[in-house]
Amino acid sequence: MTYNEMFSKVKGMIAGVDVSRFREHLAYQFNITGDASGIFYVEVKDGQLHVEPYEYHDRDAIFTCSADTLFKIASGKSDPVAAVMLGRLKVEGNIDKALKLKDILSGK
Repeated sequence: MTYNEMFSKVKGMIAGVDVSRFREHLAYQFNITGDASGIFYVEVKDGQLHVEPYEYHDRDAIFTCSADTLFKIASGKSDPVAAVMLGRLKVEGNIDKALKLKDILSGK
């Protein structure tokens, strides 16, 4: 799988998530390792979700994982906290804001 294929798939998986209930600004950078390696960001701003294929310099947290791990988390098949505990997901930055990724993806 190429980076472009991976990015297109993950953007399609999360682009329709309702984030209108989030009032704070959240910015996450994803560093994907392995065959589909590359960087993209997810931002929650003004009640809208943005997913773009760029590095985000003013991010709250950085997530580093394989494309496979990312797909499992985005589809709800894997818990992000469990992925960290198993060493499949690395998190850097503001942990409180990073934990909100689970709420964003689950629609809570």
